[in-house]
Amino acid sequence: MEGRGFGFPWTRFLLATRRALSRAADGMDAESLLLSLELASGSGQGLSPDRRASLLTSLTLVKRDYRFDRVLFWGRILGLVGDYYIAQGVSEDQLAPRKTLYSLNCMEWSLLPPATEEMETQTSVVKGRFMGDPSHEYEHTELQKVNEGEKVFEEEVVVQIKEETRLVSVIDQIDKAVAIIPRGALFKTPFGPISVNRTFEGLSLSEAKKLSSYFHFREPVELKNKTLLEKAELDPSLDFMDSLEHDIPKGSWSVQMERGNALVVLRSLLWPGLTFYHAPRTKNYGYIYVGTGEKNLDLPFML
Repeated sequence: MEGRGFGFPWTRFLLATRRALSRAADGMDAESLLLSLELASGSGQGLSPDRRASLLTSLTLVKRDYRFDRVLFWGRILGLVGDYYIAQGVSEDQLAPRKTLYSLNCMEWSLLPPATEEMETQTSVVKGRFMGDPSHEYEHTELQKVNEGEKVFEEEVVVQIKEETRLVSVIDQIDKAVAIIPRGALFKTPFGPISVNRTFEGLSLSEAKKLSSYFHFREPVELKNKTLLEKAELDPSLDFMDSLEHDIPKGSWSVQMERGNALVVLRSLLWPGLTFYHAPRTKNYGYIYVGTGEKNLDLPFML
């Protein structure tokens, strides 16, 4: 998609960067990255030209060094003293667990461990903003039962929780709740891995306005709860993920047509900062998260 008419002051830079780096960034979704950054810029969270160039170059190296099939720029979690830039590596099987990396400077990347339920439970007690320092430790006081002979009593224990652990957990929660992909972008064969659908030419304008045309980019959770009659209406090669139309709470997505119907933009109200875009009738789509990493727990009471 060309950047003309997008209304941002650095459109010329985008076009120049695209031409200079499109070959080097093959398989890194450079086109999607540039449009994602442009959308983030519109919300006041854009990157400087130097940072954008560093991002494109370094993620190309990440793709090569880790032998990923694709590398996606996931977004940016804003901290009080620094920001976390997040990228994810995708294997040949598009729904296999993604490898997540973070950087503090858009050049040097560190691999994060996989998320666990224990991490989510441990970090659920931490509230407020991220610091932006992976070595920072939060302190949480909790009551633990202690046995002394036949006596059982509770005592206060101070638990240390690393910010890096919280980072892993929050990224995983955002992925499960609001990472999106348009219907038809991925293809499932009866025996092979789930792959990118090379014949995908985009959603029609009417389809692009419907939440039912978008899926959660993860293994399905609700699909198994559908009746046999409902499943009979689905195409197993395309409809193998959960649709957004039944998300709870209802009304947690904002759908808008922008730039003269040239772009559909979905924004999450549950995780403010998550923006998904798709240019109807083209292969261009993607999402980016730029926010504080805090869930809008008040949303059910706001709708």
